[in-house]
Amino acid sequence: MDLQLKNKIALVSGSTAGIGYATARLLAAEGAKVIINGRTQERVDAAVKSIIEATGNPEVTGVIADFADKDQVAGLIKQIPEVDILINNVAIFEPKAFADIPDEDWLKFYEVNVLSGIRLSRAYFDKMIAKNWGRIIFISSESAIQIPSEMIHYGMTKTAQLAVARGLAELTKGTNVTVNSVLPGPTLSEGVGGFIDNLAKNQNKTTEEIESDFFKTMRPTSIIQRFLTTDEVANMIVYLSSPLAAATNGAAIRAEGGLLKSAV
Repeated sequence: MDLQLKNKIALVSGSTAGIGYATARLLAAEGAKVIINGRTQERVDAAVKSIIEATGNPEVTGVIADFADKDQVAGLIKQIPEVDILINNVAIFEPKAFADIPDEDWLKFYEVNVLSGIRLSRAYFDKMIAKNWGRIIFISSESAIQIPSEMIHYGMTKTAQLAVARGLAELTKGTNVTVNSVLPGPTLSEGVGGFIDNLAKNQNKTTEEIESDFFKTMRPTSIIQRFLTTDEVANMIVYLSSPLAAATNGAAIRAEGGLLKSAV
């Protein structure tokens, strides 16, 4: 299927690994002009090189920005004045008991996970409206709906993303601009993979046993009872980025393996 993304300019925040990297690679495979983002030159250069080699698309570039620093975000926006597709993917997470989460952590999580998307959307939204085409996608989480007790501050930011995305979608009435959210479930990204490997080593178990235990005890409502792959999530994101998804706007689309039990 041709997703009609050739020559569309796509910026994917936090895209040197995980869901962001998989999304950038699939966008490049569809012929989009993709801008990779990460915090270090080394990571960005490696991701750009890898995607060009994997897809044969030379229109892949990179930009450095740490979304915990609003001045670096402003610098990114200055370097990239306009995009057709904005994937607000960058995020941080950390399991921590509620009583142990200081104000500084709440503010940091909000700064990176929520304000990142707000700042980028504010920079590009009106330009999308002016040219009557654009896609903004917030990568939220099933944790936005089913708040994890082990990281309430993370869940809070994912819920906030849904509110921002829906509000922005209301401003697109009568245009060909759409704003949606994607809610991945637990995904075997770089960070999660390392966490699982460490648990397996510390508990003298296989990674398969750790995965099975996780879904039995921590996410028992999952229907597929396994971690998603980054490509499985990226496939949904890239489709929503395309002209083929024109009828989907203001939606929170699930890609979480059936973990959420509500019908809507």
